[in-house]
Amino acid sequence: MNFEDAELYRDITDTARDTPSWVQHAAEIWTEAGLLVFVALFAAVWWRARRDSTQAFAIAALAPLATAVAYVCSEVVKSGVAEDRPCRAVTDAASSLAACPPHGDWSFPSNHATIAGASAVALALVRRTLLWLAAPLALLMAFSRVFVGVHYPHDVAAGLALGALCAFALIRLSTGPAIRLAEAMRSSSAPAVRWFTGPGPATPPAHAANTAHTTPRQPTRHR
Repeated sequence: MNFEDAELYRDITDTARDTPSWVQHAAEIWTEAGLLVFVALFAAVWWRARRDSTQAFAIAALAPLATAVAYVCSEVVKSGVAEDRPCRAVTDAASSLAACPPHGDWSFPSNHATIAGASAVALALVRRTLLWLAAPLALLMAFSRVFVGVHYPHDVAAGLALGALCAFALIRLSTGPAIRLAEAMRSSSAPAVRWFTGPGPATPPAHAANTAHTTPRQPTRHR
């Protein structure tokens, strides 16, 4: 932690204490419950991917797994760095809106920001347009951790970067095997497995396709 980061933390927490009570309550709720929004997005893309290509389904299935791996990486780094929380370490700062975690629940990097960064990248790899929704949500989640007073700015910046990197690397490295597994599951004889993976993209019936490509025969005129 450097002097500039501590000053920025003080500025943000002072501002948080000066905001209306409804803003403070909204921040306290969002900083924890906001992770459920990413869970809902994972469920939505999985459900949609059941009727999409095998590759799309494989990436959708990998997305929550990649986020979980990013969280584990964050915990490993956190235990190694052992940085104390700013709500205890920074003097003359406004009291945190959220309860200060106990000693031993270290600050760097932010687990919430790591999960948010990993979720945003994973969702964008499933469907690029989701980046316009997931990225602002991830940034808002990261900022809220500083706003409620439980993280330094550098904690959340590192968390976002770590989560994004872990998710991108794991999904890129695992997509090939995941596609092969998804193909095998879609052809499984177990109904529950086939329901989980879905039927894949709809294909037109064979007779309809043949009819569409057949030129109507002209009637024969008899002389």
